[in-house]
Amino acid sequence: MNLHEYQAKELLKKYQVPVQEGIACSSVMEAEKAYQQIHTQHGSKFAVIKAQIHAGGRGKGGGVKLARTAEDVTNIAGQILGMTLVTHQTGPEGRVVHTLLIEEGL
Repeated sequence: MNLHEYQAKELLKKYQVPVQEGIACSSVMEAEKAYQQIHTQHGSKFAVIKAQIHAGGRGKGGGVKLARTAEDVTNIAGQILGMTLVTHQTGPEGRVVHTLLIEEGL
């Protein structure tokens, strides 16, 4: 069974396992709204934007970035969504990023 990180965390939350607050998004506009929601509800000063593909090494491949402002979220989400992320687990063909996880920074 393959689960994205956001799906696994939703499952863990269902059973009261503490996890970071995060929202899955498939557009830049959704990412902007998710950041505002997380920033407002949790007071987090930054967010982590994570590409959701079935592969490890997303950070080393450029698929995990830190956003400190709403403008950062807009720019980073625009860069990552639609990119072909190549990691040691995807092989040279990589995987296209269709979904992002916007998480509160801890």
